[in-house]
Amino acid sequence: MRLGIIGLPQSGKTTLFNALTRGTQPTGTVTGKVEVHTAVVDVPDERVERLTEIFHPKKTIYAKVTYADIAGLDGSAGRTGISGTLLNQLTQMDGFIHVVRCFENENVPHPAGSVDPRRDLAAMDGEFILNDLIAVERKQERLAEERKKGGGRDKTAIEREIALFERLHQMLTEEKPLRDLPLSEEEEKLLSGYGFLSRKPVLVVLNLAEGQNPPKIDYPHAHSKVEALQGRLEMDIAQLPLEEAQMFLQEYGIQEPSLNRVIRLSYDLLGLQSFFTVGPDEVRAWTVRRGATAVEAAGEIHTDLQKGFIRAEVVAYEDLISLGGMNEAKAKGRLRLEGKEYVVKDGDILTIRFNV
Repeated sequence: MRLGIIGLPQSGKTTLFNALTRGTQPTGTVTGKVEVHTAVVDVPDERVERLTEIFHPKKTIYAKVTYADIAGLDGSAGRTGISGTLLNQLTQMDGFIHVVRCFENENVPHPAGSVDPRRDLAAMDGEFILNDLIAVERKQERLAEERKKGGGRDKTAIEREIALFERLHQMLTEEKPLRDLPLSEEEEKLLSGYGFLSRKPVLVVLNLAEGQNPPKIDYPHAHSKVEALQGRLEMDIAQLPLEEAQMFLQEYGIQEPSLNRVIRLSYDLLGLQSFFTVGPDEVRAWTVRRGATAVEAAGEIHTDLQKGFIRAEVVAYEDLISLGGMNEAKAKGRLRLEGKEYVVKDGDILTIRFNV
């Protein structure tokens, strides 16, 4: 999972990046250049810790998330769209964390002259919508030319694609993000290679000053959530030793670190879940989309397991924990044999049987 941290200059993108990754990237600098800093972080999961206590493996491996702090967006792309280098970085992301400035700080002036989170949120949305509109119009021109020339692809397929891109164009001209447009499974597959920015899920993070109450932001878009946090405070706490960090979290009434909350919300937005493999050598968490089958989950582990899939031995995490171990789960009939079409549940513990 790759999540791009975006926002207007001086919004606190790098501050949040440091809070999530326990990094020490300099904050408050604005160069106007396209800069990307990345870090890979373990996904916090108490279930992995419990499974490690039971199986005492040689290795414990958490699921991973990659955060990318992307600088270069300033709301001024205009009719030319977002520059190629920056656009390439953005299209590679599975989703975005959009940092919106809500804090006042006279030492860090807002580029627009005032703090207005609704204006800034609309500016970034508008930039993505405009960029997608340019791409859609270019595709429409190519489709019109293809229809005119004839030959090549099936005419019915071309007409279906033309109709789909007309719907996209209508959505964008109404200044609505493409993630609000319902699509069939076939249409989702057709658009998967385009990397439209306004289709990607977005977690809007309202970046508050210490003790500041969050503004009420109405953001009624699909595949979107709004979360408020005190970015500077969270960054400072993230860089403390664990025991001191826990003490400060309690003192400031923060229920859990921003890392945990943001990852959980991101998983939900992207429609992801975790399953586990266990044994004396390794306890490991894997990430898979909700609705994935057992054979798809096998492919996340290794392509050979997917190719030679025979069956999956499955036990729910809750059953294994409540019964005390794998042998007890077997004895109680909680270990099941499932085939290729089994839909994996969050927390399933899988053992893949295969033959290649």
